[in-house]
Amino acid sequence: MPTKTKNRPTRRTTSYRPRASSSRSRSPSRGRRRSGPPRKRLIWAGFAALVALAISIPLTAPYIVDAAESVVTLLGVLPLLAVGTVIANGWLIYKRPELSRRFFRIWAGTHLTIIFVFGLAGFLKPPWSVGDVSFANVTAGGQFGELMAGSVPGILGWSAIGVVSGGLLWPKGAWFAWQGTCATGRFVERLEIPQNVWRSISAFFTGLVPKEEPVDDDKLLTPPSTNGHDLGEGIDPSAVSIESDIPIGDPDGDAPPAVAIDHEPPEGEIMVTSAPDKVKTTGPTKTKSRAGWQLPPIDLLAEAAEIEIRPVDNQIRAKLIVDTFASFGVDSKVVSINQGPTVTQFGVEPGWELKTKKVQIRDEDGKPLYDDEGKPVTKTEVVSRTRVRVNRITKLANDLALALAAPTIRIEAPVPGKPIIGIEVPNTTTSLVSLRSVLESKAFQKANSRSKIAIALGKGVSGEPVAADLTKMPHLLIAGATGSGKSVCINAIIGSFLLHNTPEDLRLVLVDPKRVELATFAEIPHLAFSRVIVEPEEIVGTLAAIIHEMDSRYRRFASAGVRNLEAYNSSPSASHKLPHWVVIIDELADLMMVAPYEVERQLCRLAQLARATGIHLIVATQRPSVDVVTGLIKANFPTRIAFAVTSQVDSRTIIDMAGADKLLGRGDMLFMPTDAAKPKRLQGSFVSDKELEKVVSWWTNERFRHLAPEKYDHLLEEAEEDTDETGDVEDPLFEAAKELAAQHTRISTSLLQRRLRVGYPRAARLVDMLEDEGIVGASEGGQSRIVLEHTADEEVEEELSEDEITVE
Repeated sequence: MPTKTKNRPTRRTTSYRPRASSSRSRSPSRGRRRSGPPRKRLIWAGFAALVALAISIPLTAPYIVDAAESVVTLLGVLPLLAVGTVIANGWLIYKRPELSRRFFRIWAGTHLTIIFVFGLAGFLKPPWSVGDVSFANVTAGGQFGELMAGSVPGILGWSAIGVVSGGLLWPKGAWFAWQGTCATGRFVERLEIPQNVWRSISAFFTGLVPKEEPVDDDKLLTPPSTNGHDLGEGIDPSAVSIESDIPIGDPDGDAPPAVAIDHEPPEGEIMVTSAPDKVKTTGPTKTKSRAGWQLPPIDLLAEAAEIEIRPVDNQIRAKLIVDTFASFGVDSKVVSINQGPTVTQFGVEPGWELKTKKVQIRDEDGKPLYDDEGKPVTKTEVVSRTRVRVNRITKLANDLALALAAPTIRIEAPVPGKPIIGIEVPNTTTSLVSLRSVLESKAFQKANSRSKIAIALGKGVSGEPVAADLTKMPHLLIAGATGSGKSVCINAIIGSFLLHNTPEDLRLVLVDPKRVELATFAEIPHLAFSRVIVEPEEIVGTLAAIIHEMDSRYRRFASAGVRNLEAYNSSPSASHKLPHWVVIIDELADLMMVAPYEVERQLCRLAQLARATGIHLIVATQRPSVDVVTGLIKANFPTRIAFAVTSQVDSRTIIDMAGADKLLGRGDMLFMPTDAAKPKRLQGSFVSDKELEKVVSWWTNERFRHLAPEKYDHLLEEAEEDTDETGDVEDPLFEAAKELAAQHTRISTSLLQRRLRVGYPRAARLVDMLEDEGIVGASEGGQSRIVLEHTADEEVEEELSEDEITVE
């Protein structure tokens, strides 16, 4: 009985659940049975409408035929298209779709396309007829199509409707078609067809009329002029030809014209005219004027004349390294030798540390064996086997340099991606890494395909070319002592930009406090401003102008709904493409001496925000101290290049580790990219001044003068106006300095240093600001300055006391 009472509720539960589910499953069928009667009524209503229509057709047939003929006369063979358009618009009104700019564009484009189809049918007159209407008299598009195809204004309107409808339905295709049309127009313009036809006609009629000019025998005996103004006098015309692509002579008469003698230079050779700013390239790299911006040929750079001299003592030096380590009890083995332009890297694999013991040998019975002299026979067994620690090898750097007779060696432990320790030994003979050899490498071509502002850095310790993309950095900090190759590196970077970018793609802002390092590029059209910034007082205004350009670009991005420069340039809503900006500052120390607070603040803001707008910074300094390369600047410049420095402290300031103090100079550098844990040693690219002059002369040629883009000098003027309105940037501690001055009758720079806990430059600036505000007096030869407000109060009190005495 208990079991039955337990099972009964279970049975009821199981029987109840299917019953509930079946009731739920039957609910849809009940709903469908309820919807039956309305459907029957609709069917009977439709049947009644069909019967009524069948009865009314015989009565209204004549009127229907007349209406059909009128519709065919008006619309031709396309009345169904018009009916479909009306039905589609009614469906849209019923559906009430979301109204947007895209909806109106598609709606207008579709209706204009339908009108265009009617006009296209208006050109056709097929021998068809519908009732009394003949399409031979009325076009296939009816009177509506004939309205567009029957007159010149109608054809022009029909063509415009077709173009507009295509642009509305396919904006990208219309944009590509417009670009192709512009390119075709420029190509046709370069052909100079009217000018060539006019020259041919002129030459034809000139040839029909023979003309003899008197020949002066005295002129034939006159020697040619050396100033270039009397070309052709005393020279055989068949032996001299003037290059028409290059402006002849200087307008002032100081420079001679470009003259090509009867022999032509070989193909690809660069012919430099006597004028320093005119370069003519003949052969396959010959270009014509008025052809738009053209990139300079690679032939402007010298051939890769680097001489790879492989020392014959590499194997001897490898053996010497192993022997030196063995003499200090370190087991090692040289597994690879990679020779670079400046150093050779020996890949050393650490050996094993073995602990052994002597064991006496026994026979099969377990008795010890003895030799003839009665001594026990022993053998050596390995007890433990451990790897040599890496720090045991790195500690022997100075001893290894002594053994190899090298000025300095650098140990990279371990080599990234390899289970070896790299020992970099200077070569006995170094080779030059030319800029052209790196530009022609696959590494640079790959980087340049992704971005047009790639940089040809140099070659690694194994001789492999190394290139970097500035957009991925996105800012670069360069530091090194005098003569270490810092200026040559900047010239190579600018040369890489000029060889692969037009002024429409890249604009440069050059800041040169030394006045001579970047003077070569003062006339190139790539400059964003009309000059190279050389005055330290103009640096703050220049950085403010760049910040204004950055803010302006962000406003444009927001209005276009994009996030970066690449998206904006590819957006159809962009009126014109924005170029990349690269700001190159040759000496940061001079800027920090003039206005350290403002320069640091502006550089950090640009480094934090300017990447998306296509503005990049390249900052160089030869004094890598903590007061120049501050912590904020280092944090915002993750990509750095360290050339040879004088101390390990400077090396740690630049790349946060030692190593730059052991470089050899003359282009030997450590490149620290953002995605690498350790810096990579490179030999920087070298470009000579003559090569740079050729590249600059290419861009400053007269044929590009009419294409010179506008400068952004108005940004400098706006920055100066803002500075005049707001004055100098107020120091946050200025109010504290005023309160401190109010508490004393005299104040000095050292007092501000102690009380406000600031350095001397900032304290001196605060004193100068107090003097400008009229709070303290002028300097008194190194003494403390008097507080003028206290003096004025004491004079007022004395006058009041004298007046009181007089009254008494």
